[in-house]
Amino acid sequence: MSTTGYDYVIVGGGSAGCVLAARLSASGEARVLLVEAGGQDSNRYIHMPVGFAKMTDGPFTWGLTTIKQKHACDREIPYAQARVIGGGSSINAEIFTRGHPSDYDRWAEKEGATGWDHDSIKPYFIRSEGNTVFSGDWHGADGPLGVSNIPDPQPVSHAFVQSCQEFGMSFNPDFNGPVQQGAGFYQTTTLNKRRCSAATGYLKPALKRNNLTVETGCLVKRITFSGQRATGIEYQSASGTQTAVAESEVLVTSGAIGSPKLLMLSGVGPASHLEEHKINVVHDLPGVGENLNDHFGVDIVAELKAADSLDKYNKFHWAAWAALQYQLFKSGPITSNVVEGGAFWFSKDGLDKPDLQFHFLAAAGAEAGVPNVPSGSGITLNSYTLRPKSRGTVKLRSANPADHPLVDPNFLSHPDDVRVTAEGVRISKEIFSQPSLQKYIKRIHLPADDVTSSNEFADYARRYGRTSYHPTCTCKIGNDSMSVVDPLLRVHGLDGIRVCDSSVMPSLTGSNTNAATIMIGEKASDLILGNKIKS
Repeated sequence: MSTTGYDYVIVGGGSAGCVLAARLSASGEARVLLVEAGGQDSNRYIHMPVGFAKMTDGPFTWGLTTIKQKHACDREIPYAQARVIGGGSSINAEIFTRGHPSDYDRWAEKEGATGWDHDSIKPYFIRSEGNTVFSGDWHGADGPLGVSNIPDPQPVSHAFVQSCQEFGMSFNPDFNGPVQQGAGFYQTTTLNKRRCSAATGYLKPALKRNNLTVETGCLVKRITFSGQRATGIEYQSASGTQTAVAESEVLVTSGAIGSPKLLMLSGVGPASHLEEHKINVVHDLPGVGENLNDHFGVDIVAELKAADSLDKYNKFHWAAWAALQYQLFKSGPITSNVVEGGAFWFSKDGLDKPDLQFHFLAAAGAEAGVPNVPSGSGITLNSYTLRPKSRGTVKLRSANPADHPLVDPNFLSHPDDVRVTAEGVRISKEIFSQPSLQKYIKRIHLPADDVTSSNEFADYARRYGRTSYHPTCTCKIGNDSMSVVDPLLRVHGLDGIRVCDSSVMPSLTGSNTNAATIMIGEKASDLILGNKIKS
């Protein structure tokens, strides 16, 4: 066993981990180690925007499945979590949304996350963002995370946005501006027609620094402690068991599933659960692994009259043409992220902010678990409740670090989630019934025509809903008995250790979560270094 010393040891090379590695090593002085279980992002599909469709299962994920979902027909639902440098930002649909400003004010005012209100975190969003279209009070143009418009949305995506307007939604050119509601085209984390993951935008420019070490393909077994102070990590590499000493801090950035798992394997978590697995209790912290909060997405699928979606590129000659077009001109369907259009809207009148989000995919069967259509040419509309009240857990399966944890999102366990989710399905069908999309649609493939009532929409959701890849909140910020970290992201009751990823969210934000995770990494770097951002 070999031992090496560093100032900071970062566990997990996902979105937040890449941000921290870049920011903490920037001075050239601090010795930084980043350890990632997955491999390098060398696969070409990772960097092609359309490659998202090939990333929702396979070798770049952990292959997780939920336990049986009591309120979703006892299904074990595939639960895609990235296992590659860049984490979710390397395999997701590249959608760039931040959430509603009130989400962050709720964190600060009601959930114990002092200093995480919207005015306080907005500068970190702007610092991270390198937008090629927008700038000003709501956007950054010089940050490491490239953000751009989809170059040439499909005609069916234009028809979707028009159908939303025919339904009664306003057109919104910028979901990250002062107004969230409405329909439009998503901006994506792409730059120069290529994915801009956190690995691409943050980590790769920093790799030339002598004070930054990155190790991939390494499974971290546990965090080591001396008393109540974290001292480093023990991990398995191709060379055998290694230890890394953290002379300043251990920074856990393994995500909402991996971070609580690692804490519990290291003896930090609910004492009774740790003792059940014969793990020595370093610190009894009951909130570790509790409060899991995720978006439960429900898809409806339509078959088209003609080959008017991206599905036609599943045929060899069309795929060859698309590859040639992209290679020669950086144009064509490969520049699409598939999920081109979107909307934020209301499940009922009188709400002060949207409680539903929609994702329009210019294809059918593009993601694992989403059905295709008989003709092979279709479109998909996904919807979910933005602020679900259902809460689940992450628990250990065993004390073996190689074993997957038991993941229970507890989808649809709250009646309010059932109501809003059912309304999302109803609205999705209404959008597909508007004139602009009816020009293309042959028939709605799922749900069946006789699914028309709220109860039937809810039953459809239970049978077909799935994760939207946004697990959060399992090591939440706060000051109550179930919180895990304080507002400075320090683990309660311990020294020398922080959690700095999506798991620290006190509650789920009302949008896709990658931008917020990168913001957390940005703010964490300043908290660690003692910096104050200039707003």
